[in-house]
Amino acid sequence: MRVVLSDVDVTASPGDRLGVVGENGAGKSTLLRVLGGRQAPDSGTVRRPARVTLLGQVPDLPDGGTVRDAVDGALASYRGLESRMRELEDAMSAGDAEALEEYGDVLEEYERRDGWSADARAERSVAGLGLGAVAVDRDLSTLSGGQRARLALALALVSADDLLLLDEPTNHLDDDALDYLESALREHPGVVVVVSHDRAFLDAVCTSVLDLDPSLQVEPDGTTRVGPERSSGAYTDYLAAKAAGRVRWAQARDAWETAHDEARAALSGASRQVGHGPRAPRDNDKFVPHFLGQKVDAAVARRVRDAENRLARLEANPVPRPPEERAFAGLGAARPADGVLVAARDIEIPGRLQLDALDVTATTRLLVTGPNGAGKSTLLAVLAGELTTAHGTVQHRGRLRIGYLPQHDAAGDLGATAATAYGVGRGGDPQRARDELRTTGLLHPRDLDRPMGELSVGQRRRVALARAIADRPDLLLLDEPTNHLSVALVEELQEALAGGTVPYVLVTHDRWWRRGWDGAELRLAGDVRGQR
Repeated sequence: MRVVLSDVDVTASPGDRLGVVGENGAGKSTLLRVLGGRQAPDSGTVRRPARVTLLGQVPDLPDGGTVRDAVDGALASYRGLESRMRELEDAMSAGDAEALEEYGDVLEEYERRDGWSADARAERSVAGLGLGAVAVDRDLSTLSGGQRARLALALALVSADDLLLLDEPTNHLDDDALDYLESALREHPGVVVVVSHDRAFLDAVCTSVLDLDPSLQVEPDGTTRVGPERSSGAYTDYLAAKAAGRVRWAQARDAWETAHDEARAALSGASRQVGHGPRAPRDNDKFVPHFLGQKVDAAVARRVRDAENRLARLEANPVPRPPEERAFAGLGAARPADGVLVAARDIEIPGRLQLDALDVTATTRLLVTGPNGAGKSTLLAVLAGELTTAHGTVQHRGRLRIGYLPQHDAAGDLGATAATAYGVGRGGDPQRARDELRTTGLLHPRDLDRPMGELSVGQRRRVALARAIADRPDLLLLDEPTNHLSVALVEELQEALAGGTVPYVLVTHDRWWRRGWDGAELRLAGDVRGQR
């Protein structure tokens, strides 16, 4: 049995908006289920308010009915409060004095949850998340996956429960819907706990961030432990705290190693003196009192005990080594050839892509943008040599090593192990491929020999990323590299590319990456006829 979560302490008050981040498999979704009462912890306690909404990545909608039925279901609690208030009003009119106290409690609850605007809020949520054009009498079974996800999110916002738990709510949302969601969560009166890989969203919404990845914690008694860490502020503040934490961890490890070496040296030196007391007295100094030798022996014994105790304390509370850098560090050592690496001229794929010219050089840092269907993924496939054009030419420099990460990874042999899938087409023996994948740190050692079909989407994405950066490519072509990856991994990749020497062409919907982009940009038009 593998422990998913351990030593997690979470306290939140109304108005707190907690973002949860961590590697794939760190237990983010599990934490939401535990907080929401859907899963009981093996140990520990959870105290939660009475009204909780948990929205997972799979939309939780009724099996039947219409959009109107679903909205009415989200408003049912308000309808119940309204109905009870009418009953109590009638009772008070009939002279029931005891009804007054309950009426005050029900009215307070109704106002606290802003029941007066619940219907208007439902309309705003449905429209704000891009469903305004969907007929209210439309059957839920006819909605697309994206529409179902957005409707489920809209209904969760309508509920205005005291605890709102959201798992990757930004999936399937365009920029306008994202703006609405961010605004709605900032106005939510209760507690919000959200798992998300969208860094711009986390920065816009969160008042604190809980990182489930290991961080070094210093206890009040001076001992250390490795566990989750919570930082105050938005995602920007979390990044600063994370960077400072890495420095402290490295310094603490260095200090522990130094103290450990000194304790071992002191113990070794003191031990060598045991049994080597004062020399035997000569005839001319037999008057030296015997007790001086006893005092020396006692002092040596004390030094031995002190060194043993100091070493025991250090080894009882070791500071583990900080996590090693991933294989992205190798991107900074790449030395691509000078000049033009890929030259594309008069490219045309009917209905998908049309482009006059593009040169990718050893200094290229290019962001490709444009609406869906503009041909961004098609362009990268053409540059990679994976897709043949109907017209035009694409010339690659001789012996050019291209690392290509497509947006949708090929399924391949789902029965093959992760290590085998990594080594396909790369030559060498299987053990070497396994060792290489292990050293990247992109996949946990326990998953190296698992079949690809048993890995999560995020884990399979990591294998594809490891293949793309293998052998220090001369050029990287990255199509939506943030998909299914943790924020920490994306941060490391972005930092390595920014500080490295390998040229790359990037397609990404990641708003955080795009907002900070300072390189060249190629915008493809939505209509391929307008790209010439």
